[in-house]
Amino acid sequence: MRAVTLPSYGDVDVLTLADVPDPTPGPGEVLVDVVATAVNRADLLQRRGFYEPPPGASRYPGLECSGRIAALGEGVSGWSVGDEVCALLSGGGYAEKVAVPAGQLLPVPRGISLVDAAALPEVACTVWANVFMLAALRPGEVLLVHGGTSGIGTMTIQLATRHGARVLCTVGTDEKAQRATDLGAELAINYRTADFVEAVRDATGGADVVLDNMGGAYLSRNVDVLRTGGRLVVIGLQGGVKGELNLGALLAKRGSVHATSLRARPVEEKAAIVAAVRAHVWPAVEAGEVRPVIDRVLPLDRVAEAHAVLEASTHVGKVVLRVRE
Repeated sequence: MRAVTLPSYGDVDVLTLADVPDPTPGPGEVLVDVVATAVNRADLLQRRGFYEPPPGASRYPGLECSGRIAALGEGVSGWSVGDEVCALLSGGGYAEKVAVPAGQLLPVPRGISLVDAAALPEVACTVWANVFMLAALRPGEVLLVHGGTSGIGTMTIQLATRHGARVLCTVGTDEKAQRATDLGAELAINYRTADFVEAVRDATGGADVVLDNMGGAYLSRNVDVLRTGGRLVVIGLQGGVKGELNLGALLAKRGSVHATSLRARPVEEKAAIVAAVRAHVWPAVEAGEVRPVIDRVLPLDRVAEAHAVLEASTHVGKVVLRVRE
């Protein structure tokens, strides 16, 4: 099979399409003929040598895919060869075949094409696990999501709005602000021209939940913007790994800070998240209330271009790679 390999770490030109051995599904796994995958920030970090796959995971990039089941491993039930699926992966999506634990499979939602389905697993699982399972966002609460037009951001806006929350976000351009409000955000704040803490306080008095992809650079201001009982969930470190935390301010607000990732979680935890997504998110997708937002679809041999688009942050939603017709 063909797969994108990393002979070395560095810029986009290290991404190499090569012939490699086919994977074999182990007990409890299925083999998927991959039709499409999607690019995530974690893939960029892996390419630069900053985010190694967990032990036992595929060394090839790619944290999600869509395709058709080609073979079932020992002990797998509930799925059949030929089923159209999408999957949450620990790695290996940038390839023509990938072995996946059966608990991380999802059926392709009705009304969504097989290619577009590749844009769903990572964002749906990340948002549901962090905003709803961990932070326990309630109807009527205020949610601030940084990077409102990213893949995570576009899914967060849609799911949280549908849940009855008031959603605010940060974006980098006025055009992106319009795209975010079109998706349902009450307010989209251009962080290049406005201070998000002041803007959120003026609009709502503060945020009950903050979903943050910046890390250290935003830590103190994220605490500042929290309401009493607020929950800050850090899922990315685009602004660095270190920041200053005023524990007095956090204590006074009876707030909490969570730092969490999805990739390295045990198979059982991922299966529980995937099951929750199937129960709570898939009905909304099939009803047309939530949709994957896709910036562009590129063939796998243009993977370097896809990474460059994500690094430039000119996209809205997901960048998808078509692996095969």
